[in-house]
Formats: sequence, C-alpha cells, structure tokens
Amino acid sequence: MISIHVNGEARQAPDRDRNLLSYLRHDLGLTGTKHGCGEGLCGACTVLVDGQALRACQTTVGEVAGGSLTTIEGLARDGALHPVQQAFVDETAMQCGYCTPGFIMAAVALLSRERNPGGDQIREALAENMCRCGTYQRIQRAIERAARAMGGAER
Repeated sequence: MISIHVNGEARQAPDRDRNLLSYLRHDLGLTGTKHGCGEGLCGACTVLVDGQALRACQTTVGEVAGGSLTTIEGLARDGALHPVQQAFVDETAMQCGYCTPGFIMAAVALLSRERNPGGDQIREALAENMCRCGTYQRIQRAIERAARAMGGAER
C-alpha cells in the first residue's frame, strides 16, 4: 500500500503505478480535477503536491507517495472559498468552467511563491493551461484580485 495525504487526510492506494488522475477521480471520488488532453498539455488536471503545481494525468500515485496533495476540493476552509476561488467567482473568470479548477490550482501555486505577480508573471505561470472559451483576461484579473485579497500590494 502507498500512503498519500490528500486534502489533509491520509489515504492508501494499493497500486503505485495507478494514474494519479484516475485514482483521484475514480477511487476517491474527487471529480473536480478534470481529464482534458491526457498528455499534460492543457492543465485541466492540475493539482498541488507539496505546494507545487503538477499534472495528475502524467503522474502515478507512486510518484507522489508520502507527499501532501491538494485538489480543488481541498482549497475551501470552514465553508469559505479560498481567495483565488472567490476571485474567480467575483471576476466571472470562467465560461464553461471545465478548465477552471486547473487554472485555480496553478494560480494558488503561483501566489504561494509570488505574493504580488505582475501580468507577465501571471501569463507565464499559466501559459501551459488552456481555456477553450478564451477567458484569459478575466482569469488574469481574478489572480490580480486574489493577490490583493491575500495581502499583495496594489500595482
């Protein structure tokens, strides 16, 4: 058995070679992490492992064994959305919403290492996430709003 912490809870996985995305969605019922391209190119499956953004579709459970994994379901606390989630709502930074969890997870990783990112930093950090609806400007505004809400200075 492989031990992994998912959203603060110790979990066991019987197969270290199991695809992480499949394990999260099918074994744990955490369906917020989406299957997009299956090749690690679109970002829909982005999760955080020890605070770093990772493509779950290209990762096995064994590769994250012993780590702390956070999915979109693990961001909200005590019934309140994470500041990035709230900013996405406030800025209507989604259209169909399929890519939204991946963008939010990538943004959380960015804001954990850069308190007040500029537009170029935001675009670079999210360059490997794809939104087919084209809400990129709203997504950038949401991340800027979240940075301010989390204590980043005004630009």
